[in-house]
Amino acid sequence: MGFFSNLFSKKGEDSVKFRREMAQKIAKQRIRYVTEKKNDVEEVIGKDGAFSIRDGQFIVFASSEVLFRTNVDDLRAWELLSGEGAVLTGPDLDREGEERTVTAFYVYYR
Repeated sequence: MGFFSNLFSKKGEDSVKFRREMAQKIAKQRIRYVTEKKNDVEEVIGKDGAFSIRDGQFIVFASSEVLFRTNVDDLRAWELLSGEGAVLTGPDLDREGEERTVTAFYVYYR
């Protein structure tokens, strides 16, 4: 496998190690707002919040409520190319394991 094959390989993204590292990286950010696509429309579902990792769970908290909760080891996450946020996918523990995808946009301090 060449350099570019390794660079763009997704094999590592499915590992528990990658999922845990990404969760830790994202959890350091503050949330400006969170969106979710519903009926082909991207809707804001929360504002002004934070990420948290507790007891092996990754939690998205905004608008004074938990918007999304999944086990860190089940979280599939990647940051936007712009670096302004992250897309988070996993079974939501607060919704009977319903598979959900939310996008969280970070607060930037300049």
